[in-house]
Amino acid sequence: MPQTMKNIILLMTDQHRLDHVSYHGLGRMATPNIDRIAESVGFTNCVSVNPVCTPARCALLTGKYTHQIGMTAMSGDLSLQHPTYPRALQTTGYKTYGIGKFHWLQGWKFGCPIGQGHPLTSIKEEIRGYGFDEVWEASGKQLVSRNYCDYAEHLDRQGLLESYRAFNDRSGKNGNDAETQNFSGEPFPFGEHNYMDIVIGDKIVEAIEHRPKDIPFFVFGSFVGPHPPYDPPQSYLDQVPYEEIADFLPGPKGQLTVEAKKRLYNMRRAYKAMIAVIDEQIGRIFAKLEEAGILGETVILFTADHGEMMGDHGRVQKQSPYHASAVVPTAIRHPDYLYRKLNASPVELTDLTATILDIAGIDSKAALTKDWPAFHDRVPCRSLLPIVTGQAERVRDYAFSECAGEWQMIQSDRYKYVRMLQYDDPDHVPEQLYDLQEDPQELVNVIGHPAYAKAADWCRRRRDFVLDRTPAAQLQWAPIIGDHGAIK
Repeated sequence: MPQTMKNIILLMTDQHRLDHVSYHGLGRMATPNIDRIAESVGFTNCVSVNPVCTPARCALLTGKYTHQIGMTAMSGDLSLQHPTYPRALQTTGYKTYGIGKFHWLQGWKFGCPIGQGHPLTSIKEEIRGYGFDEVWEASGKQLVSRNYCDYAEHLDRQGLLESYRAFNDRSGKNGNDAETQNFSGEPFPFGEHNYMDIVIGDKIVEAIEHRPKDIPFFVFGSFVGPHPPYDPPQSYLDQVPYEEIADFLPGPKGQLTVEAKKRLYNMRRAYKAMIAVIDEQIGRIFAKLEEAGILGETVILFTADHGEMMGDHGRVQKQSPYHASAVVPTAIRHPDYLYRKLNASPVELTDLTATILDIAGIDSKAALTKDWPAFHDRVPCRSLLPIVTGQAERVRDYAFSECAGEWQMIQSDRYKYVRMLQYDDPDHVPEQLYDLQEDPQELVNVIGHPAYAKAADWCRRRRDFVLDRTPAAQLQWAPIIGDHGAIK
């Protein structure tokens, strides 16, 4: 394969708010190395197609909506029967690396005992089946308490695994209510060199260092922060000042209590410190590419699976259609198009799937389609390369998102429409509509206002259109008799 094909690196964070990067000029902190990835285009309206870890990540891997692949909630495992973009890269001659958090498997039930999750190091061959030649997996900070992954093995060799699992257990539990969430904020106690995102940075740098020199490579480098627990190493926490800025957006119960705000101020500080760790690792990746003389031959993409409410609207964590949860930082650096543009048009997380394939010269619809069983040919992701090259200002007029059978959403430049799915009366469907031009903080639901009747109907029709055109793909398991009586 000629080396004129670009190397591709996709870097991903977990639970990362758009206002915690600085490439758009409105960030709450400086992220100079993430900003370098926006030297072609920085996107400010990239909607996660499902703002929960497993669904978003499975959608990104396949280029399809989560209702198409049976992964609308953080429950169950992504079938290997679905076509994936790394497999397509492999067939075109790329050496593919998967490093960090994947989270395509969530087969164990929440609340299962410590150490009784997925044995990821034992099923590495199956994980490679998603399209990776080389795999080094860190299942996620909290998930290491159940799963046995490469990072767990890394700690185990040092006799630290059980202590780390105990640290996670005492650090706090997930929840969506800002008043009751209470993570301890204890800094990571096992040496900075063992901090998960620093180890992931090490492994990405090693992959670039040991890459084959005669073929292009692809790296999916997936960091685990700034997902809870809020555990940055102490030296990074020390670099972030403690601030009491009471700018939380009010929720249905009004303003937060003083006690909740105090906890959130500490979480905000730790959250920034975790992002600073990741930004530093991205700086190391840039330095390695420059040292190897291949920065000019490498396209770098950046995104997150979903955001973090961090007290806004009375909520924390993810799963919400509000901006802080559903819109993620996204940027592309293509060495041939370093124009440093900002783009505010609506795009979807899975548009990065099509973009990666487009960069490699692969037609995404063909690559992510199977002709049987039915409905594997519905591929909604769209390449962002026309925006990167300056040939287009947008590739879609609205974005679609959904979550856990709880809600579905349409977001355009101006409007956000949310249809709630848990209701008892078919004649009274709960809906929300926000005018993002007049109400960017999404505080006033105008769904019943006569002046917005046409806008609401426009959004409803597009929600119906997405669902009508993208049914769930069918799967198979039974053997089939071949032409000569053999099972194939």
